[in-house]
Amino acid sequence: MNKSTILTIAGAMASFTAVSAPPRPNLVLFLADDCSYNDIGIYGSRDSKTPHIDQFATESIRFTRGYQAAPMCSPTRHNLFTGIWPVKTGAYPNHTMAGEGTKSIVHHLKPAGYRIALIGKSHIQPQSVFPFEYVPITKESELNFAAIDTFITSCNRSNTPFCLFVTSVQPHTPWNKGNPSMFDPQKITLPPIYVDTKETRKEFCKYLAEVSYMDSEFGKLLSRIDEHKQRDNTVVVYLSEQGNSLPFSKWTCYDVGVHSAFMVRWPGKIKPGIVSDAIVEYCDITPTFVDIAGVNPVCKMDGQSILPLLLQKTNEGKKYTFSLQTTRGIIKGSEYFGIRSVADNKYRYIVNLTPEMTFKNMATNSPLFISWLKQSETDTKAKEITRRYQHRPPVELYDLGEDLYCLNNLADRPESKKVIERMDKALKEWMVYCGDKGQETEMDALKHMPKYSKEE
Repeated sequence: MNKSTILTIAGAMASFTAVSAPPRPNLVLFLADDCSYNDIGIYGSRDSKTPHIDQFATESIRFTRGYQAAPMCSPTRHNLFTGIWPVKTGAYPNHTMAGEGTKSIVHHLKPAGYRIALIGKSHIQPQSVFPFEYVPITKESELNFAAIDTFITSCNRSNTPFCLFVTSVQPHTPWNKGNPSMFDPQKITLPPIYVDTKETRKEFCKYLAEVSYMDSEFGKLLSRIDEHKQRDNTVVVYLSEQGNSLPFSKWTCYDVGVHSAFMVRWPGKIKPGIVSDAIVEYCDITPTFVDIAGVNPVCKMDGQSILPLLLQKTNEGKKYTFSLQTTRGIIKGSEYFGIRSVADNKYRYIVNLTPEMTFKNMATNSPLFISWLKQSETDTKAKEITRRYQHRPPVELYDLGEDLYCLNNLADRPESKKVIERMDKALKEWMVYCGDKGQETEMDALKHMPKYSKEE
């Protein structure tokens, strides 16, 4: 056999290998905005109309204990896209920015040939840390589905794997999308953390309408993936983000504030309809996507790949989930009111760094909360709800199995002492690992917000 023949055969074998090698899977993540996880049908809502999300759950693995590191949009997104804890990147207040040199999912996947796009709300900085292909939301706060089509078509034509983040602005206020008449204010079930008034029921119906609208957006995204014939080679993740902007959800470390809907579909790989109670976190998304793509990370991350959980090679999740809230710098917020929290599969432990301060945010400045305060003048239940929201003890402990809305503080009970000691130790170890110095870190928050850092 001469040299020419050998080279021809070798070339043919190389070509065959390249064609036969399985393509890297596409990675798609849909992120809602200010949506309490339990206001979705499959997560227990009696009233929400979320048919696309509910159907998706039957095709996916659904985690009942998905969590995020902060109950605000900007630090959540920085954490999601980097896999690194907020204080470590510097992105821990709201309207924040990560430190220069921080690596995001773009740095991990782009060298492997992926195109990485973010279509929708961004709320992340700086560009050097997050060099996505960006397509912003429209002026009408709509997702640009034409851009999604163009992006997927372009990747298909060039045979390029893609990582696509579709980030809705629903159901973030103002609640002006969807059809509130789908919901009867007199028949909906209000959470026990709300003051039950006519105004509350009206606003909650508007919120549920926007949850339904967000569900339709997710349905459109799934249909686009099918139309482009990418369903079988695409991993799809659905996340609901932090709780809604009503009291006791967003801006708090109560469980509804940091607990998220978390589902993953991967046809042929993930067994559909699985429900997992393993603790998983937003910081696990980037390392998981990197693992699924089969590439080596360019830096160490704090999250961990949950691929073994997705493939049912293990049922064990994390022992603890951690979160923090920094009120300093938020719109209408307290000058400072830092919160740190840790939860396991039974308890949530909360430390309020400055309990002497009054807790304030956009919710406490809203007409709705003002109406609650008005009612509290003559209604003892309303008085207790509004007081609990704005005035917190130094430590709080809740049994999540029995107290979903964190209403019954167990911290002062003698039998809680050992639980508090254990969880306090875990929380302090996490803070030390992150370089979180508690109140000192809170007072430094403005340095990590572009609005204020440019003024210094």
